[in-house]
Amino acid sequence: MTVSDMQTDGLDMDRAITSIVIVGGGTAGWLAACLIAARADRDAERPLQVTLIESPDVATIGVGEGTWPTMRRTLERIGISETEFLLACDAAFKQGSRFDGWRTGAPDDRYLHPFTTPADAAPRDLASAWSDSGLAFAEALCAQHAVCSQDLAPRQRAMPDYAGTLNYAYHLDAGKFAALLARHATERLGVRHLRDHVVGVDGAADGDITAVRTRASGRIEGDLFLDCTGHAALLIGEHYGVGTIDRGRELFNDRALAVQLPVAADSAIASQTNATAHAAGWIWDIGLPARRGIGCVYSSAHLDDDAAADTLTRYLRATAPDAPLPDFRPLRFQSRHRNRFWHRNCLAIGLSAGFLEPLEASAIVLVELSVDALLDNFPATRRTMDLHAARFNTLFRYRWDRIVEFLKLHYVLSQRDEPYWRDHRDPGSIPPRLAELLQLWADQPPSHADFPMVDEIFPAASYQYVLYGMGFPAPRRTPVRTGTRGAADMLVQQVDRHGRMLAAALPTNRAYLDALRHAMTSATMETRA
Repeated sequence: MTVSDMQTDGLDMDRAITSIVIVGGGTAGWLAACLIAARADRDAERPLQVTLIESPDVATIGVGEGTWPTMRRTLERIGISETEFLLACDAAFKQGSRFDGWRTGAPDDRYLHPFTTPADAAPRDLASAWSDSGLAFAEALCAQHAVCSQDLAPRQRAMPDYAGTLNYAYHLDAGKFAALLARHATERLGVRHLRDHVVGVDGAADGDITAVRTRASGRIEGDLFLDCTGHAALLIGEHYGVGTIDRGRELFNDRALAVQLPVAADSAIASQTNATAHAAGWIWDIGLPARRGIGCVYSSAHLDDDAAADTLTRYLRATAPDAPLPDFRPLRFQSRHRNRFWHRNCLAIGLSAGFLEPLEASAIVLVELSVDALLDNFPATRRTMDLHAARFNTLFRYRWDRIVEFLKLHYVLSQRDEPYWRDHRDPGSIPPRLAELLQLWADQPPSHADFPMVDEIFPAASYQYVLYGMGFPAPRRTPVRTGTRGAADMLVQQVDRHGRMLAAALPTNRAYLDALRHAMTSATMETRA
């Protein structure tokens, strides 16, 4: 893309921000469009206008198949029913992530990071009660462990949309999700959609973008531009030259092989993402009603492409012995993010802002959080935009750093002896703040004191699940009492009873989703009749 040197007169700093132009579609672009349009005040004197430009020449990556529980609130806010979402996106429930082989690689090496927080008690007392129970941390302190182990849904169909007995998110078909968002944005929320290719950027004398030039539609002017062009980063990267921070020193994975396998109509649907460690990375396994999405993530410095393909083939043969092997889709990426996400009147959202290996499905939630932060502190005029941008950049640099630390935590406690895993334990690759926290956690469990922000991207409970799931010992006892230890012991017993009660009451994921689809089909036939 060529960048125009066209200059225009200086901007009116008191001009209202009423026109947002989103460059790029996919999940990031369309989710941003829906969130903005749904919160726009249609009674305003000058209503907000949202335009999305989507190139017909650029295919979306389409492998982001996991969300966080935040997606429930997002879908509700933009006005999509849960039934419509589940059916349109071939979606299923996600209640956490299971990690197989990360600690030692032994056959019984497995732990769960559920989305529901542990029982409510002082963290030190919970850790002691877990240590005395002889059970896995999540099994002792969270009823979701029992639900996930039996492939059960987190809710019953009679419940209101987005309500559940347990905290949950979704697995989904990323291509179908983007298509649903596009239909919703254009048909219900008034988003203007241009299928056109951006060929240039027009800038003002002060450096702001005044318009993007398209191949067929000419100049598209705007007050604020969202760069959702993926790795190409046409606005934030190519036009503005905003650099990136490489996180490959901490997170080594830079390649993946992806594949989709059809499943039998009566097969079980897992309640969690399964992440299975191998000699130089890990394999994701995501269950949807009609297929499994599977991928081998690896470090090219520790494993060559042919060996990665062999690793994935062995996994597929072990988990789906009768399925024909489709071709693998190679993906290359770098774990990195922008050193600034909002520059002048351009905000990068999605892959244009950065990407980290998909271990904890952080890509889509960062889109949600970015748009929420924009809308919660929306600049009324251009005069205040730079102040909002500075605050945004500070907040999201903090968030990206916390994600890097949390991802690294999954590796640093491993006892596996392959070079890849040994390199992850090298002190030089461990973020300094994480190294300090690991020292503190020998004496006290992760708590809110370690994560003081109002909206932390990972709560202390998530660190507890991974820390103790990876075999980190319970904290040393101190002479200071923090809570009522007997109450914590009773909670472990209550968790067991709660888990058995839920197991008896909840349907399997397959039964829930099949009944939902059958009810919708029957309703459609009755309407046509």
